[in-house]
Amino acid sequence: MRIIGGKHKGRVIPNNKRIKARPTTDQAKEALFNILSHQIDLENQTVLDLFAGTGNIAYEFSSRGAKKITCVDMQLNAIKFIQKQSEEFNMNIKTIKQNVFHFLESQSNRYNIIFADPPYDLEKTSLLPELIFNKKLLKEDGIFILEHSKNINFEKTLNFIEQRTYSSVNFTFFKNNVDSK
Repeated sequence: MRIIGGKHKGRVIPNNKRIKARPTTDQAKEALFNILSHQIDLENQTVLDLFAGTGNIAYEFSSRGAKKITCVDMQLNAIKFIQKQSEEFNMNIKTIKQNVFHFLESQSNRYNIIFADPPYDLEKTSLLPELIFNKKLLKEDGIFILEHSKNINFEKTLNFIEQRTYSSVNFTFFKNNVDSK
Protein backbone atom coordinates (compact mmCIF):
# COMPACT_ATOMS: atom_id res chain seq x y z
CA MET A 1 0.00 0.00 0.00
CA ARG A 2 1.37 3.39 -0.94
CA ILE A 3 0.33 7.02 -1.11
CA ILE A 4 -0.20 7.85 -4.79
CA GLY A 5 -0.37 11.65 -4.81
CA GLY A 6 0.35 14.89 -3.01
CA LYS A 7 3.20 15.81 -0.73
CA HIS A 8 3.64 12.24 0.59
CA LYS A 9 3.47 10.63 -2.88
CA GLY A 10 5.36 7.34 -3.00
CA ARG A 11 5.48 6.75 0.75
CA VAL A 12 4.77 3.14 1.61
CA ILE A 13 2.27 2.28 4.31
CA PRO A 14 3.39 -0.90 6.08
CA ASN A 15 1.11 -3.93 6.06
CA ASN A 16 -0.57 -4.71 9.39
CA LYS A 17 -2.07 -8.20 9.40
CA ARG A 18 -3.83 -7.58 12.73
CA ILE A 19 -6.28 -5.21 11.03
CA LYS A 20 -9.26 -6.88 9.42
CA ALA A 21 -9.58 -4.76 6.30
CA ARG A 22 -9.64 -4.84 2.54
CA PRO A 23 -7.68 -1.73 1.55
CA THR A 24 -8.80 0.01 -1.62
CA THR A 25 -6.48 -1.06 -4.45
CA ASP A 26 -3.96 1.47 -5.75
CA GLN A 27 -5.63 1.34 -9.19
CA ALA A 28 -9.09 2.11 -7.79
CA LYS A 29 -7.70 4.72 -5.39
CA GLU A 30 -5.88 6.49 -8.22
CA ALA A 31 -9.07 6.53 -10.32
CA LEU A 32 -11.08 7.86 -7.36
CA PHE A 33 -8.68 10.71 -6.69
CA ASN A 34 -8.49 11.58 -10.39
CA ILE A 35 -12.28 11.95 -10.36
CA LEU A 36 -12.28 14.00 -7.17
CA SER A 37 -9.43 16.30 -8.22
CA HIS A 38 -11.35 17.21 -11.40
CA GLN A 39 -14.49 18.04 -9.42
CA ILE A 40 -13.19 19.83 -6.33
CA ASP A 41 -10.09 21.36 -4.80
CA LEU A 42 -9.08 18.82 -2.15
CA GLU A 43 -7.11 21.39 -0.16
CA ASN A 44 -8.82 22.73 2.95
CA GLN A 45 -11.64 20.15 2.82
CA THR A 46 -13.03 18.46 5.92
CA VAL A 47 -13.18 14.69 5.41
CA LEU A 48 -14.88 11.85 7.29
CA ASP A 49 -13.50 8.36 6.60
CA LEU A 50 -15.90 5.66 7.81
CA PHE A 51 -14.78 2.04 8.28
CA ALA A 52 -11.27 3.49 7.99
CA GLY A 53 -9.39 0.19 8.35
CA THR A 54 -5.73 0.86 7.56
CA GLY A 55 -6.34 4.57 6.91
CA ASN A 56 -5.39 4.16 3.24
CA ILE A 57 -7.91 6.76 1.99
CA ALA A 58 -7.31 9.19 4.87
CA TYR A 59 -3.57 9.31 4.15
CA GLU A 60 -4.33 10.14 0.54
CA PHE A 61 -6.65 13.01 1.51
CA SER A 62 -4.08 14.34 3.99
CA SER A 63 -1.27 14.10 1.44
CA ARG A 64 -3.38 16.18 -0.95
CA GLY A 65 -3.98 18.96 1.57
CA ALA A 66 -7.30 18.19 3.26
CA LYS A 67 -7.68 20.48 6.28
CA LYS A 68 -9.18 18.02 8.75
CA ILE A 69 -9.70 14.27 8.48
CA THR A 70 -11.64 12.13 10.93
CA CYS A 71 -11.32 8.33 10.77
CA VAL A 72 -13.89 6.08 12.42
CA ASP A 73 -13.43 2.35 12.91
CA MET A 74 -14.38 -0.04 15.68
CA GLN A 75 -11.12 -2.02 15.59
CA LEU A 76 -8.64 -0.83 18.20
CA ASN A 77 -5.75 -2.15 16.09
CA ALA A 78 -6.90 -0.02 13.16
CA ILE A 79 -7.22 3.13 15.26
CA LYS A 80 -3.77 2.66 16.83
CA PHE A 81 -2.25 1.96 13.40
CA ILE A 82 -3.77 5.09 11.84
CA GLN A 83 -2.65 7.21 14.80
CA LYS A 84 0.91 5.89 14.49
CA GLN A 85 1.11 6.49 10.73
CA SER A 86 -0.46 9.94 11.12
CA GLU A 87 2.16 10.91 13.70
CA GLU A 88 5.05 9.49 11.65
CA PHE A 89 3.94 11.37 8.51
CA ASN A 90 2.89 14.48 10.48
CA MET A 91 -0.69 14.25 9.17
CA ASN A 92 -3.80 15.96 10.49
CA ILE A 93 -5.88 12.84 11.15
CA LYS A 94 -8.16 12.40 14.15
CA THR A 95 -9.25 8.86 15.03
CA ILE A 96 -12.39 7.64 16.77
CA LYS A 97 -12.90 4.05 17.91
CA GLN A 98 -16.63 3.51 17.59
CA ASN A 99 -19.26 1.60 15.67
CA VAL A 100 -19.85 3.69 12.53
CA PHE A 101 -23.65 3.58 12.82
CA HIS A 102 -23.54 4.75 16.47
CA PHE A 103 -21.09 7.48 15.49
CA LEU A 104 -23.33 8.72 12.67
CA GLU A 105 -26.43 8.73 14.90
CA SER A 106 -24.68 10.96 17.46
CA GLN A 107 -22.88 13.20 14.97
CA SER A 108 -23.66 16.87 14.38
CA ASN A 109 -20.47 17.95 12.56
CA ARG A 110 -20.75 18.55 8.83
CA TYR A 111 -18.16 17.53 6.25
CA ASN A 112 -17.21 18.42 2.68
CA ILE A 113 -16.43 14.80 1.84
CA ILE A 114 -17.56 11.56 3.46
CA PHE A 115 -15.96 8.31 2.32
CA ALA A 116 -17.22 4.91 3.52
CA ASP A 117 -15.70 1.52 2.80
CA PRO A 118 -17.72 -0.97 4.86
CA PRO A 119 -17.08 -4.70 4.70
CA TYR A 120 -18.59 -5.92 1.43
CA ASP A 121 -20.80 -8.40 3.29
CA LEU A 122 -22.19 -5.82 5.75
CA GLU A 123 -25.99 -6.06 5.56
CA LYS A 124 -26.55 -2.45 6.68
CA THR A 125 -24.49 -0.88 3.86
CA SER A 126 -27.62 0.21 1.99
CA LEU A 127 -28.68 2.31 5.02
CA LEU A 128 -25.61 4.58 4.91
CA PRO A 129 -26.78 7.13 2.28
CA GLU A 130 -30.13 7.69 3.97
CA LEU A 131 -28.52 8.02 7.41
CA ILE A 132 -25.91 10.51 6.19
CA PHE A 133 -28.44 12.68 4.33
CA ASN A 134 -31.12 12.51 7.04
CA LYS A 135 -28.57 13.61 9.65
CA LYS A 136 -27.41 16.42 7.27
CA LEU A 137 -23.77 15.47 7.74
CA LEU A 138 -22.63 16.93 4.40
CA LYS A 139 -22.04 20.61 3.82
CA GLU A 140 -23.70 22.27 0.84
CA ASP A 141 -22.44 20.57 -2.33
CA GLY A 142 -20.67 17.97 -0.19
CA ILE A 143 -19.87 14.58 -1.68
CA PHE A 144 -20.47 11.14 -0.19
CA ILE A 145 -18.51 8.28 -1.74
CA LEU A 146 -19.44 4.71 -0.89
CA GLU A 147 -17.19 1.80 -1.82
CA HIS A 148 -19.14 -1.43 -2.10
CA SER A 149 -19.53 -4.77 -3.82
CA LYS A 150 -21.21 -5.20 -7.19
CA ASN A 151 -24.26 -6.72 -5.44
CA ILE A 152 -25.69 -3.35 -4.40
CA ASN A 153 -27.24 -0.77 -6.72
CA PHE A 154 -27.90 2.76 -5.49
CA GLU A 155 -29.16 4.30 -8.76
CA LYS A 156 -32.63 4.96 -7.35
CA THR A 157 -31.31 6.39 -4.07
CA LEU A 158 -31.85 10.06 -3.32
CA ASN A 159 -28.84 12.27 -4.16
CA PHE A 160 -27.26 9.56 -6.36
CA ILE A 161 -24.87 10.95 -8.99
CA GLU A 162 -23.03 8.02 -10.53
CA GLN A 163 -21.40 4.65 -9.98
CA ARG A 164 -17.92 3.74 -11.21
CA THR A 165 -16.45 0.23 -11.30
CA TYR A 166 -12.77 -0.69 -11.22
CA SER A 167 -12.37 -4.47 -11.30
CA SER A 168 -14.12 -5.65 -8.09
CA VAL A 169 -14.27 -2.15 -6.56
CA ASN A 170 -17.43 -0.08 -6.97
CA PHE A 171 -17.67 3.57 -5.99
CA THR A 172 -21.06 5.23 -5.81
CA PHE A 173 -21.13 9.02 -5.60
CA PHE A 174 -23.84 11.06 -3.91
CA LYS A 175 -24.02 14.85 -3.69
CA ASN A 176 -25.72 17.15 -1.26
CA ASN A 177 -27.32 19.69 -3.58
CA VAL A 178 -29.49 21.34 -0.95
CA ASP A 179 -28.14 23.91 1.49
CA SER A 180 -29.43 22.58 4.80
CA LYS A 181 -28.02 25.26 7.09
